[in-house]
Amino acid sequence: MYSVERKTQILNLLEQHGSINVAHLSNYFEASKETIRRDLRELEQDGLLVRTHGGAIPMETKHISQSGSVEPPVKERELNNFQEKQAICKKAVSFIQSDDNVYVDNSSTTIYLAQYVPYDMQVTFITNSIPFLINAAQLNNPNHTYICLGGMLKVSNLSIHGNMTLHCAREYYPNKAFLSCTGISPDRMLTDSSIQEVDIKKMMIERSKDVYILADHSKFEKKGQIYLSSFHDINHIITDSKAIKSNYSYIANYNIDVIVAQD
Repeated sequence: MYSVERKTQILNLLEQHGSINVAHLSNYFEASKETIRRDLRELEQDGLLVRTHGGAIPMETKHISQSGSVEPPVKERELNNFQEKQAICKKAVSFIQSDDNVYVDNSSTTIYLAQYVPYDMQVTFITNSIPFLINAAQLNNPNHTYICLGGMLKVSNLSIHGNMTLHCAREYYPNKAFLSCTGISPDRMLTDSSIQEVDIKKMMIERSKDVYILADHSKFEKKGQIYLSSFHDINHIITDSKAIKSNYSYIANYNIDVIVAQD
């Protein structure tokens, strides 16, 4: 089991039980106590829990965005529904072809997109996401080109934003865009939570030939604080197998292809 998968399950257990201990986790995961202690130490460093003698308890602190919304730490968003997001990424890359120019937004769903693109495929990625670039750099694939949009750094989620970012983005017309959002509402719109990043998302939606929304099952019938786009601007929605069809049946009246990624 990968460390990130184990950490995801640790947080789920912590949410269910209110506290966890090293001995129980060691037996549960069939891992050494030192491995579990390292996981807990790294989760604490990311601000996702508080270690105690022999275990851990939840971390309650959240980040308040400039829009007034409550944003979980970036590492927490990355681990939430991790397996579902991986399945969505794997499905999303099946729509990427050689010589594509692809915009990838700064979201916890799209972080690992590049690792599933075939090694010998020539693809150019345009992004304002530092986490996406960090993970892509570890691949060290000479066939992939990465363009980082310049601008101001948003420390809380490691994104690039601002007027300079918009100015840089005007140079590009991606043929495909892969983005996520906070919610897909029955009110025929997509919403987000970051007022600082929504402008770059809107521009890339407008300029891209095909727009793919990567949204796990928790995003349906949910509304964020900031308008992102109408259904008319979206071509495809890729979700996971936990999505209940009745929860997104309202999309059927629009020319949007809903694709379910199997685990």
